[in-house]
Amino acid sequence: MRGRFDEQLALLNKKMIEMGALCENIIALSAKALLEGDIEKAKTVAEIGGGIDHMEREIESICLKLLLHQQPVARDLRQISAALKMITDMERIGDQAEDIAEIITFLGGRTGDECGEIRKMAEATIRMVTESIDAYVRQDLGLAKAVSEHDDIVDKCFDSIKSNLIEMITENTEDGEYAIDLLMIAKYFERIGDHAVNIADWVEFSVTGVHKGE
Repeated sequence: MRGRFDEQLALLNKKMIEMGALCENIIALSAKALLEGDIEKAKTVAEIGGGIDHMEREIESICLKLLLHQQPVARDLRQISAALKMITDMERIGDQAEDIAEIITFLGGRTGDECGEIRKMAEATIRMVTESIDAYVRQDLGLAKAVSEHDDIVDKCFDSIKSNLIEMITENTEDGEYAIDLLMIAKYFERIGDHAVNIADWVEFSVTGVHKGE
């Protein structure tokens, strides 16, 4: 019985890694489309978003089967419960990357290069998502806690971008709409970082049994 359970738990980890990879890809693709001003590339982001939605349903099914048909011990139960919480944040990461891509289609081919911190912000959020999923699979508390450090980088980038865009509008009011669009994109990247932190917090719960929000 335990052998079958361990097989299913291994499958859960595999699917979590696959969903995490899709989240990394969708962030990277939306960032690339922004920095290249590539509207056609932005339109393909939704395809990955559909894959993330499918993975969420698949992982949810695996978790429910493990809970209903097996008898998980306390740590296993925490790991399964954490996975159910994490996939909600991962699905929202996909949604926000799609929101970024949608805004790109309104930029008329202009890029985010005028706001250089966006590249740094995107790279930081990708790393946060990668490390939070790795922390879950490895049950690595130290790696989970490191995710919050990268969130500080994302927050600083957002503050810098906000200041730059305010200055842009002051110097040229005709760039107002463009600046607001970039600010919204930066805000979505910031939210993606917040979701990565949420994932890391659930990893901490799966290891320690204590959630930061408690």
